[in-house]
Amino acid sequence: MDNRLMELFPANKQSVEHFTKYFTEAGLKELSEYVRNQQTIGARKELQKELQEQMSRGDPFKDIILYVKEEMKKNNIPEPVVIGLIWSSVMSTVEWNKKEELVAEQAIKHLKQYSPLLAAFTTQGQSELTLLLKIQEYCYDNIHFMKAFQKIVVLFYKAEVLSEEPILKWYKDAHVAKGKSVFLEQMKKFVEWLKNAEEESESEAEEGD
Repeated sequence: MDNRLMELFPANKQSVEHFTKYFTEAGLKELSEYVRNQQTIGARKELQKELQEQMSRGDPFKDIILYVKEEMKKNNIPEPVVIGLIWSSVMSTVEWNKKEELVAEQAIKHLKQYSPLLAAFTTQGQSELTLLLKIQEYCYDNIHFMKAFQKIVVLFYKAEVLSEEPILKWYKDAHVAKGKSVFLEQMKKFVEWLKNAEEESESEAEEGD
């Protein structure tokens, strides 16, 4: 019944806009929000399904980016949500090697190829943080990826998918508990390098003033 509420309306008025307007005016705002949320969840699932199909067909990135941006606009899907869907789709298109020493190499090769697509949807700091957390969770949940975390982050930094500020924020306090001691230890040297590079550029800027 939940999924058929829209059928209570005449065929020409079976739209989310009409539905939410009608029930909001009738004082049933919760029902309006419920249906809008259901539509959003449906749109996200559909977007992920289509993304996976486009990737498996090997569609050009410019076409995929255009499609995703249209769907974001049409269904009001925020960029941090989209980057999560893209990451999941990219990682599900491969049969991963079960050997830890080989999987990191395989992952870097695969993700390097897809970095322009990911970069198109990390234009906000929040999107970059979301991606970092998705990588952390993925590497934790897939045990043979545990040692690949730092390599993936460095690759994305070099490919301009991730920038230093979100990486430093993740390291300081935005990470999740999953495998954090392992991943923080892996990232220690790179984070120190980032901080030093940041300090050098700041002192150069001061000297220039």
